[in-house]
Amino acid sequence: MSNSIKIGILHIIFICMTCIGLKNHITVISPVLETAKRDGWITVLLAGIAIFPWILWILYIQKKSRMKPLKTWLTERIGKVGAKILLFGLVIFAYFLAAFTLRETILWMSSTFLENTPITFLILIYIIVCFLLVSTNIQTIVTVNAFILFFVIIFGFYAAFTNMQVKNYELLLPMLEHGLRPVLISMIFPASGFIELFLLLFLQHYFKKPLKWYHLGIIMFCFIGLTMGPLIGAIVEFGPEEAAKQHYPAYEEWTLVSLGRFIEHMDFLSVYQWLAGTFIRVGIILFIVCDILNFTGQPKKIWLYMVPPFVILNFSLFLIQDENFLTWNNYYFLEITFLFFFLLSIILILISMLDKKTVRRDTQQNTK
Repeated sequence: MSNSIKIGILHIIFICMTCIGLKNHITVISPVLETAKRDGWITVLLAGIAIFPWILWILYIQKKSRMKPLKTWLTERIGKVGAKILLFGLVIFAYFLAAFTLRETILWMSSTFLENTPITFLILIYIIVCFLLVSTNIQTIVTVNAFILFFVIIFGFYAAFTNMQVKNYELLLPMLEHGLRPVLISMIFPASGFIELFLLLFLQHYFKKPLKWYHLGIIMFCFIGLTMGPLIGAIVEFGPEEAAKQHYPAYEEWTLVSLGRFIEHMDFLSVYQWLAGTFIRVGIILFIVCDILNFTGQPKKIWLYMVPPFVILNFSLFLIQDENFLTWNNYYFLEITFLFFFLLSIILILISMLDKKTVRRDTQQNTK
């Protein structure tokens, strides 16, 4: 499957914009505003600059692995046991990554426009739809994503330009009112989204050509824009204090959108944006898990082995009170995500630097 289906750089950029961009566009905004207030946009800019050198690690690992499936490369470098330990850890964390996204989305749905709809129904419907996507192939996923993303971008620009009449950019001043410390502390939140670029390594065997530094630079530029757009919008539309109190600033901005003088309540377009983004994000993350487990192209195994634990995990997360979940999702889990992918990237860098003789000897011992 991986040898016959290849995707180009444009589709890779689109996938990143939807999958990772959703997190930076929605989840990251609230903790950044609460911590850095009106200087949140500086936080995003500094985080993007700070993490750019880390991008070179992705390119180094890609070069050393020769764009093989990462599970195959790891087995060759550190043996089956070591590879399985690393990949098992990633699979577990990826499940949590997808489940937290789904939990946040359903919490938003049930608190805004589906208040009387049973949570169980929403969870099961969304899981079924996401796994139908996972059960296809990478070509289908990127095609669906390209179609979805087109309208997401159109609606996003529509909201941004429509709200120009209520924006007051003087609210961005004074800069660094509370010093540099809040800005530096909150850098980990947008960086938590940026660092998910690491997931591209687990899809590299589907790429037509190797990624270059300027490809990742374009993706990072898109991420910074996707984060700064709604963040600055929330500040200049609601003010830094009011924006910091909102759980979903990007959604609240849609409540100000109108079509002419007589048509209001255009926020239903944001429903499409969020649900479509979650659909692709959860689908891509679970597809990576599916690929690691060698279930790609085997729907029966996907539904038999992957769906039940994901259902259990999602229902377990709903046992947590909403306020406690939001605290975990907006702060602790963002920090954990950054640390997890940063440490994993260090481990893979060290593995790629292993001497070939050492690798060959260790592999032979593991096979024995």
